[in-house]
Amino acid sequence: MTKQELRKIYKQIRQDLSLVDIQKMQANIYNQIYNLDISSIKTIHIFLTLEKFKEINTNPIIDYFRSQHKKIVVSKTNFISNTLSHYYLEKDTIIEVNKYGVPEPKNALQVDEEELDMVFVPLLISDTQNYRVGYGKGFYDRFLAKCRKDCKKIGLNFFKPIAKIEAINEFDVALDLIVYPKEY
Repeated sequence: MTKQELRKIYKQIRQDLSLVDIQKMQANIYNQIYNLDISSIKTIHIFLTLEKFKEINTNPIIDYFRSQHKKIVVSKTNFISNTLSHYYLEKDTIIEVNKYGVPEPKNALQVDEEELDMVFVPLLISDTQNYRVGYGKGFYDRFLAKCRKDCKKIGLNFFKPIAKIEAINEFDVALDLIVYPKEY
C-alpha cells in the first residue's frame, strides 16, 4: 500500500484503540526502552506526545532517561518550511501548545542535530525494512538526514511492522530500530 493509504488506515486504527489497550501496549514499549543499552548515550531527542492523535505517552520515557542522567532534547515546528529546531528540555522548561496543537518548549537553549546520540521518532506504521509512515509533511525525514550517521534512530509504534511500504523515495530515512508491543 502507498503511504497515503497506510496513513489513513493507521490513523483510524490508532484512534479506535481503547485506553486499556493503549496502557497495556505502552507498558510493553516502556519495558523495551528501559532495557536498551544507553551506556554510551549522552543526549536523547524525543517527541512530546500529541494526545489528540493518541500517540505514545513519552513522559515516562523522559522521566526514565532523566533518572539515568541523560540530556533530553525536544523540538519546535516550523510549518512554513516543514522543519524542526531542537531544544534542551530541562525540569524548568515551559511547554506550550502551539496553534497547531503541538507541544513545544518556550524558554530553552537550542541544540544542533550533531549533538544527538539517539532520536525517538513518532510514526503511524513501519515496515520490516524500518521505513516509516508519519503524518506526511517530512519533518522527521529532514531532521534525521541532518543527524550524525552513528545517531541511533528509534521508531515508537503501537503496531507490528508491515511487510513493505510502497513508493519509498531517496528522502525517506530508515530507522535503526522499531519498538512496538511484542506481547501484552
